[in-house]
Amino acid sequence: MIGLGQPTGERTPHRAVTLAVTSGKGGVGKTNVVVNLAVALARLHNRVAILDADFGLGNVDVLLGLTPPHHLGHLLNGDLTIDDIAVEGPFGLRLVPASSGLRELTALSARQWERLNDGLQHLCASVDFLLVDTGAGISSNVIDMLSGADRVMVVTSLEPTAVVDAYAMIKILTACNPAKELGLLVNGARDEAEAGLVFRQLDIAATRFLQRRLQPYGHVPTDPAVRDAVLQQQAVVTYAPHAPASQAFRRLASRVSAMAPLGGPGLRLAPPSGTVSTALSGLG
Repeated sequence: MIGLGQPTGERTPHRAVTLAVTSGKGGVGKTNVVVNLAVALARLHNRVAILDADFGLGNVDVLLGLTPPHHLGHLLNGDLTIDDIAVEGPFGLRLVPASSGLRELTALSARQWERLNDGLQHLCASVDFLLVDTGAGISSNVIDMLSGADRVMVVTSLEPTAVVDAYAMIKILTACNPAKELGLLVNGARDEAEAGLVFRQLDIAATRFLQRRLQPYGHVPTDPAVRDAVLQQQAVVTYAPHAPASQAFRRLASRVSAMAPLGGPGLRLAPPSGTVSTALSGLG
């Protein structure tokens, strides 16, 4: 696309919006959020890709009812390109599937990070949104992946342990990069008031102790249609489009669809450095 005021023939490099989705605690529905957000974004005529970055225990493909012949391990080991391993899902979204049960991928080497970065740079040139589904918890792999994305959305539930772990994740990410844009989505709330209480608790704590604010991404209500859709290996936004959860995911997609790439180099992964180790060791 030729920008206003640019000489003819000079093109602005395409920048995808990169949004990493994480949680301090497993079991809060993070992967289901990624899948439904991706499908809802694709239904809005966006070009969308998902990176399943739970390197050893990926399951985005299962939730979408896909059976990829290859996985991220083939890219990280230099056997295949990212185009070779990516598979097409609903509404044209592309999935870069993780492996399942490969212990050696739970700690990546510098060369593997380099291959992953190169592959994602290539992928981002052809999509509008890249959603990164990280593993749960605060391992170095997770923090390094989150550090490379433009924006991070932390998913939590109402459980006190989930809220505490979400704050721990926010604290670590702030220590790694105080300027990183962090947002919060409350999953499984009964209503907007209940979700708002959780958001305010975390936002007040972040403001007081970390000197930062959180972006509100809203909430997804408790909805039996979500479980039914999972059992059918479909996104709830297509399985039960009128369900309360589906409406919430469409609102979330509308918000994300309006986002523009942030300034800077865009998605940029690097081999692990001492920054992450320092942040992890300083968690107390």
